Amino acid sequence: MDRLNGPPRLMIVSDLDFTMVDHEDPQNLSLIRFNALWEAYYRHDSLLVYSTGRSPTIYRQLRNEKPLLTPDITIMSVGTEIAYGESMLPDYGWEQCFKLNWDRDVVTQETSKFPQLVPQSDTEQRPHKVSFFLEKPKSLEVIKALSERLEKHGLDVKIIYSNGTALDVLPKGAGKGQALAYLLKKFKANGRIPLNSLVCGDSGNDAELFTIPEVYGVMVSNAQEELLQWHAENAKNNPNIIHSTERCASGIIQAIGKFSLGPNVSPRDIRDFRKCRVNIFSPGHEVVKFYLFYERWRRAEVEKSDQLMENLKSSFYSLGTFVHPSGTEQPMNKCIDMMESLYGDKQGKQYCVWLDRVSTAQIGSDAWLVKFDKWESTGENRLCCLTTVLLTTKQVEEGFTWMHIHQTWLDGLEAKDQTVWLL
Repeated sequence: MDRLNGPPRLMIVSDLDFTMVDHEDPQNLSLIRFNALWEAYYRHDSLLVYSTGRSPTIYRQLRNEKPLLTPDITIMSVGTEIAYGESMLPDYGWEQCFKLNWDRDVVTQETSKFPQLVPQSDTEQRPHKVSFFLEKPKSLEVIKALSERLEKHGLDVKIIYSNGTALDVLPKGAGKGQALAYLLKKFKANGRIPLNSLVCGDSGNDAELFTIPEVYGVMVSNAQEELLQWHAENAKNNPNIIHSTERCASGIIQAIGKFSLGPNVSPRDIRDFRKCRVNIFSPGHEVVKFYLFYERWRRAEVEKSDQLMENLKSSFYSLGTFVHPSGTEQPMNKCIDMMESLYGDKQGKQYCVWLDRVSTAQIGSDAWLVKFDKWESTGENRLCCLTTVLLTTKQVEEGFTWMHIHQTWLDGLEAKDQTVWLL
C-alpha cells in the first residue's frame, strides 16, 4: 500500500463473521482488544485485510454496527471483489482474471431447477457470485448434481458450502485463496511482499486461505466442523496452521504470539500501566493508552485517585490548547479537570472508546503529529471525530507531553448535543 514506505512487517488477512467479529459477544470485548493492539503496535508498518463472504452492501452494514477498524484492503463476496482503503476503490483488474468460462445467466438458470436452493437477498447476488441457503442434510446431493449440470455447459465454476447453511457459486478462478494469491503477486512485483502473513478463519469458505504457501494460519476455537474437517484431510501436518483455544479476534491475538509475529499483549490487557512498563516508544501507543484510560475513568474501572490525575496532568502542556469539534477552544488543563469530575458517569453503561486509522509523522527532532479517528459509543449511539495531536518529548525525560489537540466531526457522526463530547 502507498502509505507504507516498504514491505509490511505483518499482513493479517481475516474473515469477519465469527472470526474477527464475535456475534455472541454483545460488548465486542475480543474485537476491541484486537483494535487496541493493532493501532498501538501495527498500524504504522503493517497491513490489515478483511476477507469476507459479505457483499459490499452488508459489509458496510456490519461496519456501522460493530467497532471494526478500517482495513487497508477488503476482499468481499467470497473472493470475487477486491477494494482498497477507506474509499473502497475497486480492483477491476482482479475481475478480469476469472471471467473466462463464466456465464451468470446459465448459473442462474440451472440453480433455479433445484427447489432446495433458496436464494439469498438481492444484495448478495453479485456479478461473479450467485448465493443460496441450503439445508445441510441435502447439501451433498445438491452440490453433486449441480456441479454435473454446470460442467455440461462447459462452465468452470466452484461451489462453496459454508456454515452448514450457505452455498455460493463462483468462477473457478475466484475465491478467497485466489484473491489473496493475486494480492501477494502484486506485492511481489512491487518489491513489497509482507515479511509475515497470518490468515484467519472459521468456516468452509475460508479453507482456501490456508492453502497459500508460506503463510501462517489460525482457525479460531469456534471454527465450524467443515473447516476442521478440511484441515484434518489436507493440512494436519502443517505446523504453521493452528486451531486456537480462544474465540474470534482473541484467537488471532493468540496466533500472533504463538508464531512470534510481534507484540501480542493488547493495551486492554494491561490493567495498570504504572506497574507494567511497555518498552515501546511509540506515539501511536501513547494515544491508544490515553484514551483507554479515559474510557476506564468514565466507567469507574480504575481507582479514583488524586495521584493518578496529577500524573495525567503532568503529561499535558500547561499552556496547551484543545480545539473541540464544535470549534471552541479551551485550555487542555481545563479539559482534564472536567474529565476528573466525570469519574464513573458511564459506569454500568455499554460505553466504549476506540481509535482507528492511527498515523504518525515526526515533524522535528522531538515532535510528532498523530492523526486518528476517535470513536465513542454508548449503546447503539456512535460518535466520531478526526483527531490531531501534537506530542513532544522536550518537556520530560521519559514519555510524551501533549501540546495540542484538534478535533473535527466526521460527517453524520457528530453529537446533537455538543456538550456530551469532552475529549
